[in-house]
Amino acid sequence: MAASLRLGRQGMLFGLRLNNFNKCLRSTHQWQDQVRHFFQSPWVLGVSPLKVQMPALSPTMEEGNIVKWLKKEGEAVAAGDALCEIETDKAVVTMESNDDGVLAKILMEEGSRNVRLGTLIALMVEEGQDWKQVEIPSSDAAPPSEATPATKAVATSVVTSSAPFPPSAPKPVTSGPLRLSPAARHILDTHGLDPKLATPTGPRGIITKEDALNLLKASPAPKAVPSVVASTPSPISAPAASPLPPGSRPNIPPLSVPGKPGAPGTFTEVPASNVRRVIAQRLTQSKTTIPHSYASIDCDMAAVMQLRKDLAKEQIKVSVNDFIIKAAAVTLREMPEVNVTWSGDGARALDSVHISIAVATDKGLITPIIKDAANKGVQEISSNAKALAQKARDGKLLPEEYQGGSFSISNLGMFGISGFSAVINPPQACILAVGTSRAELQLCEDDQTLCTKQLMTITLSSDGRLVDDELASRFLDKFRANLEKPQRMALV
Repeated sequence: MAASLRLGRQGMLFGLRLNNFNKCLRSTHQWQDQVRHFFQSPWVLGVSPLKVQMPALSPTMEEGNIVKWLKKEGEAVAAGDALCEIETDKAVVTMESNDDGVLAKILMEEGSRNVRLGTLIALMVEEGQDWKQVEIPSSDAAPPSEATPATKAVATSVVTSSAPFPPSAPKPVTSGPLRLSPAARHILDTHGLDPKLATPTGPRGIITKEDALNLLKASPAPKAVPSVVASTPSPISAPAASPLPPGSRPNIPPLSVPGKPGAPGTFTEVPASNVRRVIAQRLTQSKTTIPHSYASIDCDMAAVMQLRKDLAKEQIKVSVNDFIIKAAAVTLREMPEVNVTWSGDGARALDSVHISIAVATDKGLITPIIKDAANKGVQEISSNAKALAQKARDGKLLPEEYQGGSFSISNLGMFGISGFSAVINPPQACILAVGTSRAELQLCEDDQTLCTKQLMTITLSSDGRLVDDELASRFLDKFRANLEKPQRMALV
């Protein structure tokens, strides 16, 4: 009996201890779950971002400039909304969002130049997530300010050996492309400092205004340079101090200093825009790789002038260039062997006639396209040309509005140019250069009397690999027939 009582008492005590242990175990699991939830929360790990990268907005685009952000950080963005304006090699294009969410972080500020394709320019988060806790990806490249141990050792030895001299400027950083903000570029250019000496602290390795000011403070004072040169004999310093002989000119003109009057022989470097750089590349490519042939012809514009006056009486306003576009398109449809492009292996015949018209803008020349011009009337061509020219001057052309032309026309007649030769726009085969109309006395074939004719010189630049001289001559003859008889263009 006593033994059974002792066993029952021990069993009760064991049960109480087991119950307390289970309570502690459950509280431990709850604490572990809370700790796990904390370390997995966005406050610790950050919100996973949706990356916004620099897109390719034209086939020839390699880099772009951020002109303006149309959304602010923390602002909701829907798919299709305009995010920012990007200057490509052709025009200023609006970049649209591909996802719904919230713009969390802008990594490339307005004014960022030469941003390569695929570069991260902004971060977004999904709807409902805290955009302030977005996780910013680390840069793939090592920070420019870091140096290898060998470089540090060499720098230490150099500083130790040159202790009597003033502290030298920091070593140039050459890893990766240089990215400067506009303010930093102005400071460095004004004081003649090397941007490679600055330590970038901005996002994605951008040299900010503060970095440029820090470099300016760390740079040795200009007045200390003559003392060092004087104390250290140098064979190079003597020729540099000697004046130039009278009447001679320096080999390299000195740079002008902003804010000061330029001395004779100075110059100012003007950075080229993306559009201007691409124009230079394509013109160089055209003149060095395409064998240009030229042929000119005079066209009588009397019928076109009279037709314009008749249409103006009916409140229909069209220009001479509209008739030229129509005549070129109809001629290309009649002679498809000229409506070709060069593909590298040979000719590529085109099924449609798309006329590129040259439009001068503040940033350079651009060629918007009037598509299917052969099947459009002169009035429709006129309205399309006016709308495209205005969009080109405003920098609002879409990529499909200036890509894919088959034939180009450049008209300088409004400037009084009598005639000129244009450069072919590759991969097209021809470009038509149009001069101004002029009055000339000629002998009429009908009654052998003198009469006044309104003549216009048209020059065709053709790719000799695709359009030989005989084919170019036949094209110009057919073009003149269509232009001198406008009613014929409606029949063919």
